[in-house]
Amino acid sequence: MEVKTSTEQKSLLELLPPGKRARLRRLLFEFGPGNGTLMLLPIDQGIEHGPRDFFPNPASKDPEYQFRLAAEAGYSALACQIGMAEKYYPDYAGQVPLILKVNGKTDVPPSDDALSTTNASVEDAVRLGADAVGYTMYLGSPRQGEDLHQLKGVREDCDRYGMPLIVWAYPRGAAIDKKGGAGSFYAIDYAARMAMEMGADVVKLNFPKIDPDKDKDSPAPYNEGGFTVEDAVEHVVASAGRSLVVLSGGSKVDDETVLGHAKAVMQAGGSGVIFGRNVWQREWNEALEIIEQIKETLLANVRRIP
Repeated sequence: MEVKTSTEQKSLLELLPPGKRARLRRLLFEFGPGNGTLMLLPIDQGIEHGPRDFFPNPASKDPEYQFRLAAEAGYSALACQIGMAEKYYPDYAGQVPLILKVNGKTDVPPSDDALSTTNASVEDAVRLGADAVGYTMYLGSPRQGEDLHQLKGVREDCDRYGMPLIVWAYPRGAAIDKKGGAGSFYAIDYAARMAMEMGADVVKLNFPKIDPDKDKDSPAPYNEGGFTVEDAVEHVVASAGRSLVVLSGGSKVDDETVLGHAKAVMQAGGSGVIFGRNVWQREWNEALEIIEQIKETLLANVRRIP
């Protein structure tokens, strides 16, 4: 699949109103690797997964670990919930941009009818000096209607305050499971398109998987086979249109896989990565080392400058 180069695409930034443009430009060019790339550090797993994620690196249970890592390693931004933003971000304001997550849910109930309810506002993000707002949308959940109505309110507030909207676009629910699963090419591609059409400025996606045994349950043409992982990544980036795309790392994997995912999204015309556990579940020096390699990979494979 052919992807347009940056010179063939209309600039996203020139389409945005000045408030959004100024904030997003900071993330893309003034912090992190620069040159229109995004390297984001999510630290909302304490809510989404519970404290179990901190056991591989006990030091990471203290939020100070992740905040200091984001600032000292030179991230484009870090993403967290309201409590951590209020308690820890004041010490790092100006050193690393903030993405305030305005909704969240725990890992305790089953995800069959998932809904991530709002617990903070876009006004909170402005008050805290954030440069973007994060919202989790669950495509395919039986509560999708409530979700999209809630997202409508957040999007309208983002427009009102000039705040970029980053949508965590996650497929969920029994209907998705019956059509190949939440990580399938079909589900991730659908989530990318849905987030863009709901008004996302940046779309956060999981890395799509190719699994012939599961993909046969997906709708055509996803069930016809012949797709590579590289094909899938190019398609999901294209489905997001003028929205920027960052791919999530998910559970901790080896260095080669981490860097391979970073390379794949950039070569497909994406804008970067949002790796959490693959960074802060590592001991400090090891984390700094992989971060530098991620930066180098992003910059070496830029195809789209917003």
